[in-house]
Amino acid sequence: MPIRYIEPVYRPPSEAHSLILPVTDGCSWNKCTFCEMYTAPQKAFRARDEAEVLQSIRDTGERYGDQVRRIFLADGDALVLPTRRLLAILEAIREHLPAVHRVSSYCLARNLKKKTVAELKTLADAGLKLAYLGAESGDDEVLARVNKGETYESTRDALEKLGEAGIGRSVMILNGLGGETLSAQHAENSARLANATQPEYLSTLVVTLPDAERFQRAWPEWRPLSQAGLFREMQAFVGALELQRTVFRSDHASNWLVLKGTLGADKAKLLAQIDAAIRHPEAAPLRPAWMRGL
Repeated sequence: MPIRYIEPVYRPPSEAHSLILPVTDGCSWNKCTFCEMYTAPQKAFRARDEAEVLQSIRDTGERYGDQVRRIFLADGDALVLPTRRLLAILEAIREHLPAVHRVSSYCLARNLKKKTVAELKTLADAGLKLAYLGAESGDDEVLARVNKGETYESTRDALEKLGEAGIGRSVMILNGLGGETLSAQHAENSARLANATQPEYLSTLVVTLPDAERFQRAWPEWRPLSQAGLFREMQAFVGALELQRTVFRSDHASNWLVLKGTLGADKAKLLAQIDAAIRHPEAAPLRPAWMRGL
């Protein structure tokens, strides 16, 4: 590939067939206690040299022509780049990779504080169609405990900006992040966030702690939910959702129970599946433990 990658490289599950184009390395925040994605020394945050990124696009176009249909801008928060730089990248994609019909990126809510809706509309018009925003929780206490650096309001404001600009939003919530003590309010306020913003896509992952000691040093009282506890939290979360037309997925490898549907049309079906897993886990179609992971 005519692209320089620095391992490890992450992308959302739905970007499995996308070209991964790094425009930054690492994550500009990188302080969340539950996340180890960008803590390796080689993943220290930096913006990629603009000339290198544009040359990678030109070289990829020459080599692969019209074979590339989707592009995911990596690493952790490409939208931290100035709008001018993002527009230059999107314009180069349009020129050299004309078959691309969707460009997407991770997005931290903080990335959008200085970007106006008008700027975001310009990016949408230039080809940025989808932003993956890891809300993790809609509960301010949970967010503070895990050092997310965001609040319910800052996350809601970012999602509303994206929606007003016409950029699709894929929101991620971490099932179990509040532990035993804060599970109920984590579920309730995460649903409140989704209801207030009506994202196009909503997904849940089960919190996974590669460095559990680091996490518990920051939150010593935290205790993980049991499998049944995770299901009960999902039941409360889905039960509180009041969505009109949101694609819902709980099929990431970290999840025990795979759930797929559109909310609100499939709400009753999803709740029935969760209830069955709670009542009869031995008969539920659960993912084997050895298949689960980050």
